[in-house]
This record gives sequence, structure tokens and C-alpha cells, in this order.
Amino acid sequence: WYATVDIATAFFSILLAAECRPRFAFPWRGVQYTWNRLPQGWKHSPIICHGLIQTALEQGGAPEHLQYIDDIIVWGNTAGEVFEKGKEIVQILLKAGFAIKQSKVKGPAQETQFLGIKWQDGHRQIPMDVINKITAMSPPTSKKETQAFLGVV
Repeated sequence: WYATVDIATAFFSILLAAECRPRFAFPWRGVQYTWNRLPQGWKHSPIICHGLIQTALEQGGAPEHLQYIDDIIVWGNTAGEVFEKGKEIVQILLKAGFAIKQSKVKGPAQETQFLGIKWQDGHRQIPMDVINKITAMSPPTSKKETQAFLGVV
């Protein structure tokens, strides 16, 4: 059994320290603006977000899980066990100040998709449509083509 949690607008849940905000200032149409929350397009945002969520889960005593940035999966032997684990993860994240939309919490279910991978019966497999896309692609010959390939996998 599996359940997944996707934190809603995770980057924007993270306040920037006042002393860091000048680094995120920018002018637009003659007016000076600054970000007060972690901007999504900044190259270091994913690792900062991942680290803060990981710390919150560790400090909250979260059950066994896998996390990739703002996506989390838990598993167990029964639907009830997985429901309780998912509920515990959500409570820890809410307490840490992250917003959780109920529509972004999936499961418990006997199979699920997590990070593009199908999870079922203790096994993981790449869906056939992804395999077909990969095998149909020509080997990349440029940076742009390599990025497109990595977007498929």
C-alpha cells in the first residue's frame, strides 16, 4: 500500500530572512521590488526547499518515507498503516508551516505514480509510455536535446 503527498506551493511557503532579501531585489517598470519568499526560478531554491522539508520531517519524527523536494511517498502492509503514516507526515508539515491541499494527498492505494514511476506490490517500474518515448528518441547531440531527453526520463 502507498500514499503520496505533494506540498502545495512549497517554495512560496519559505520566508526569506530579512538580511537575504536585498539579494532578491529587482526593478520592473521603474519600480523596485523584492521577494519575501523563496522564488521558484532561483537555481538554489530546490535544494533549500528539499533541505527544509527534510529537516522538518526529521525533527518531527516522521515515519519511513522517500522525499524528492516537495514530493513524499510512504508505504506499508495495510491501508490503515499507510493512512496513519500519511496523516503523520501531513501533521508534521502543517506544524512546520507548509500548506497541504487535500487534493495533493493521494492514497492509500495498492498502486501509485510517484515521480513518474509506477509503484505496486513492493516493486517500481517505468511506465511503458515513458519507455516508448525514450526508445523512439534519437541520441541527443546538443545541450538542448539532452535537456529534452532528461525531461522525458
